[in-house]
This record gives sequence, C-alpha cells and structure tokens, in this order.
Amino acid sequence: MIRRFGAHLGLLVIGAGWGATVPLGKVAVSTGLPVLGLITVQLIIGALFMGGILILRRAPIRLPMDWPALRIYALVAALGTLLPNSASYTAAAHLPAGILSVLIATVAMFSFPICLIVGLDRFSWRRLLGLALGLVSVVLLAQPASDGAFGSGAIFYMALSMCAALLYAFEGISVALLRPDGLGPMRLLFGSSALGALICLPAALQTGALAQVTSEFGVPQQALVASSIIHICVYAGYVALVGRAGAVFAAQVSYVVTASGVIWAMIMLGERFSPWFWAALCLMLVGMAMVQPRPKEDTPAAP
Repeated sequence: MIRRFGAHLGLLVIGAGWGATVPLGKVAVSTGLPVLGLITVQLIIGALFMGGILILRRAPIRLPMDWPALRIYALVAALGTLLPNSASYTAAAHLPAGILSVLIATVAMFSFPICLIVGLDRFSWRRLLGLALGLVSVVLLAQPASDGAFGSGAIFYMALSMCAALLYAFEGISVALLRPDGLGPMRLLFGSSALGALICLPAALQTGALAQVTSEFGVPQQALVASSIIHICVYAGYVALVGRAGAVFAAQVSYVVTASGVIWAMIMLGERFSPWFWAALCLMLVGMAMVQPRPKEDTPAAP
C-alpha cells in the first residue's frame, strides 16, 4: 500500500513539474530573447545537471563514442531539443500556455501511427478512436484561433507547436529503435545535451544570441533556468518511476502534464479560457486515455 501510494505521489509530482515548464517557457520568451540563445543555455544547464546526477548516482560519466552512440546522441539532440524547442519557443511567444499544454499532448497521438508504420505496435480500433478524438480536440482549439481570439497567425503557431510534438514522437521511436545496448536513458540525455550544446555554442557566440540571454538575470532568464532544472529533475524522476512501477504506469504522467500545464498557466500567467478550450481539453484527455497502451501491451507511450 505504501509503495503504491509513493508511486502515485511520484506520478503527480513529476507531472506537475513537467507541466510547469510550459508557462515557464512562455515567460522565457516574453521579452523577445533569441531562441538560439535560449536553447544553448538550456542545453548547457541540462548537460551540467545531468552530469551531476550521474556523479551522485556513482554512474559512469564516460560515454561510448562509437558511431551507433554518436548517431543516437545527435538524433536525440536534434529531435528532442534543437528542432522542437525552436518551434515551441517560437509558438510560445504567440499562444497562451494553456493552448500549448493541450497541443503538446498530441505526442501520444502522433506516436501511434508512426509506431504502426515502423512495426513497433499493432493496430487497435480503440487507439484509432482515441486518435480521432485528439484531432477533434485540435479542431475545437482552432475555432477561437480562427476568430482571432489568440491574435493574428494563431493557426500557424498552433501548427508549429504540433510540429514540435511530432518531433518528440519521432525522438521516442528513434530511441526505441536505435539506442545501443548498455546506454541508459540518463547517460543518453547527458550525451545528447552535451553534443547539442557543442553544436549550438559556436553559432550562439557568433550571432551574439548567447550574450543577449546571459547579459542579465531577469525574469525571463530565471524562468529559463527554472524550466531547465525542473525538466532534468522530472526526467530523472520519470526514469526512476519507470523502474519502480513500470513503463505503462509511468506513461500516465502525460495526463498530469497536460492538466497541470493548464492549471499552472492559470496560476502563473492569469490565463482564462473559453468553453471551446475546456471541451478540447476533455476530448484530448479522453483521446489520450484511449491511445495509451494497456498493461499487457508491449510498447508503452512515454510523454
């Protein structure tokens, strides 16, 4: 009973922390700081903190540097941070954080058809219906956007946010297919963060993007640091939860991330939403429940 309570408490804490990174990301872009500089700082912080976690766990920090390992570092850096964060930071400057929290849930929707194509999953009418409900949810979100409720170009930025979710889905599937044996998720994240930082750093220095972000430590920079640290901590917690409670149980964190992202947006940013939004959120959560795997199924969907 105590172990079960701890697992559920961990699920709520991890999901709430992950959800908080959405409005924090919006705060980080609120003054127009360059996306390249934001991503570079985020990757540097990620590499430093993940390295620190590995040291505390007395895990080996020396990474394999053969071609399969370098390939997966590069894929995770590109599909998990560089490309999706470029899209999501750009969208965050133009959309409410609550909308972003619902749209990021489409990761689970995209993962299902991609897994079918590459042979990682099998067809299910239940999941297909869940996918359809997720698409209806996006249509409902687009209704006030098309009426100008979120400003000009909102439909484009919604599509951009969904592109980020699509990239996250590809990242998860790439890891499932290509991760070398013996390379755990924490060492993989450390290697991909370090490689991503090395890729971004020259351009960020050359363009002055890094200097713009680090020239002061105002509210946007504080939000960026907080978001980066929270992300590393909840990722480490998610990995631990998978080990203790199983991947299918841990995958339920997706619901908490979406719901808490909306709640944090209301608390931190004072956002309020129309009936269209609440209907879309309910449909998205139901769709996610139908797309998520059952305990006996083989391929869990991670958030």
